[in-house]
Amino acid sequence: MSDLARLRDYIVEMTRLVTATGTDEMRLFREGRPLLADLVSGDDWLPPPFAAPSPQTYRQYLLWCDPLERFSVLSFVWGPGQKTAIHDHTVWGMVGVLRGRERCEDYERPEPGRAMRKTGECFADPGEVTTVSPSVGDIHRVSNALADGTSISIHVYGANIGAVRRHSFDPGDGRATPFVSGYSSDVVPNLWDRSAEVRAGLR
Repeated sequence: MSDLARLRDYIVEMTRLVTATGTDEMRLFREGRPLLADLVSGDDWLPPPFAAPSPQTYRQYLLWCDPLERFSVLSFVWGPGQKTAIHDHTVWGMVGVLRGRERCEDYERPEPGRAMRKTGECFADPGEVTTVSPSVGDIHRVSNALADGTSISIHVYGANIGAVRRHSFDPGDGRATPFVSGYSSDVVPNLWDRSAEVRAGLR
């Protein structure tokens, strides 16, 4: 059984942080990275339906969306060789690796008609957290760094990211194509059924 208390506690702390930081993105990253690192330091909480890969493409499962849509939490599940297009986010984001290994390639904002320029790449292992936003770097391509296994990362974004109008980019000429990602499932984990622990206290 998954220990959803870990995810529930994370969401409570992130709600407090988002409320306290407002538009102070640097403080949000400074205090939010350790929270996400703590969440992905344990691998006993993600329910199997939200860790299921697909042979066709990577999956992004919604785990929680703040009622005011100030942030959302997702699990991204990557089969061998799966990757995103080059894309942006338009909002802040933090990514923590839970299982496997991920590769991230960063790109400059494109100039019309010119090939996109890669500015760097990094690899992230379980427990590591990276950030994205229009202010710190917002355009990248992410892929599973494992040739023979599944990788899973937990993403936190400063919006209901599945409903945000974003862009993918053609690497050859920088042409932007609008897209809205949506989600790979229409259910979320039941975080708030604490009846078992309350019943235990009745004994």
